[in-house]
Amino acid sequence: MPMREVIFDTETTGLDPKTGDRMVEIGCVEMVGRVETGRSYHAYYNPERDMPAAAEAVHGLSADFLSTKPKFADSADELLEFLGDAPLVAHNAGFDFGFLNAELTAIGREPISMDRMVDTVALARKKHPGAKLSLDALCTRYGIDRSHRVKHGALLDAELLAQVYVELTGGRQIGLELAADGFSPDEADAAQDSPQTSPQPARPRREPRPHAPTEAELARHAEFIAGIKEAIWVR
Repeated sequence: MPMREVIFDTETTGLDPKTGDRMVEIGCVEMVGRVETGRSYHAYYNPERDMPAAAEAVHGLSADFLSTKPKFADSADELLEFLGDAPLVAHNAGFDFGFLNAELTAIGREPISMDRMVDTVALARKKHPGAKLSLDALCTRYGIDRSHRVKHGALLDAELLAQVYVELTGGRQIGLELAADGFSPDEADAAQDSPQTSPQPARPRREPRPHAPTEAELARHAEFIAGIKEAIWVR
């Protein structure tokens, strides 16, 4: 069966949930077999606190706007149902997992296992050592249109990251070729790491063709050799 994955991003009031910062937005995109299904999940949350100016400058979400949104506890079940048991892909995933698990812990729910975490920063660092690893930089590298990204937005960033993730894990073109050849997703992943990325068709056995020279060909060759002056093989 093709693997289901969820690519997600969060927006927050700051950098550290341990000091009182809260998650205010989450956006999730579903992929199956590294292909977007069209299903997504998006929610804003009332953080029940002020919004620092520095954070609002990044995502544009004001305390006034968020004051009318539900609290995380009120819609946590909807989010968890969408996430299911799928691997969760995020850019600098430790940050997003930290906030998501802080919110879950605060309402008495089990945190999500870090074993489910897939960090695209780590994937990008391995594939492009020394290069810039921001989402913007990776979109530029892979020719992904981000012209509509004026400010950070959780769902928009998750949609962009889904495209980046495909490129980091082999590229959409490779996946299409493997699918056309009848590979399962697991076989496709293995094949991408192999020097041979598509099965070779069986070739019919042919009898060897005659290749000995004829008497006439031998005579013409001898005449040609005899006409060479100062040949190195007779010195």
